[in-house]
Amino acid sequence: MQPSLALTGLNILVVEDDDDIRFFITTVLEADGATIVAVPSAAPALEVLPQLQPDVLISDIGMPGEDGYTLIRKIRALKPEMGGQVLAIALTAYGDSENRIRALEAGFQTHVSKPISPEELVEIVANLFASCHW
Repeated sequence: MQPSLALTGLNILVVEDDDDIRFFITTVLEADGATIVAVPSAAPALEVLPQLQPDVLISDIGMPGEDGYTLIRKIRALKPEMGGQVLAIALTAYGDSENRIRALEAGFQTHVSKPISPEELVEIVANLFASCHW
């Protein structure tokens, strides 16, 4: 099956502490045309965000140090020109409805449970960008 290249031209910041999952997400999204910057934790994400100005942020929730909830709250406190309004996807093993609500309240646009298929990951990113981009 050929990739749809639905993500061509998108810049995506991936924040994931697990090396294998970070590699998986990066590989899948790059194969569909996206440009990826992947970092292992919240601190480097906050460092690169203002310069990178990604179209979409994909962040794990359960990370050592600052978790994804703290990261998105800090991002949402930033001015728009610093990346404060970036579209954000919580990609997490915490898939229950309580964690979904918590992620949305913290500032993520959507909450996705791991594991995720490559096709579903691409579809979620493409649909989020298409629905919020004007």
